[in-house]
Amino acid sequence: MFGSLGTTELIIILVIVLLIFGAGRLPEVFRSLGSGIKEFREASSGEGKDAKKKDDEPVKSTTVDPS
Repeated sequence: MFGSLGTTELIIILVIVLLIFGAGRLPEVFRSLGSGIKEFREASSGEGKDAKKKDDEPVKSTTVDPS
């Protein structure tokens, strides 16, 4: 799909993004985009935050006290 994009097209797209969001907000936009992609990958692989919390919980002992 993106194989037909050349260097010139990518530069034009980046200039348009820079004009829309401005230089000050550009790092924030890319940071939120990166975290969104990361969350999507974790959710699609089934390794979300809930799965990590279940693995980190200590195992409760079920031994009976003889006294």
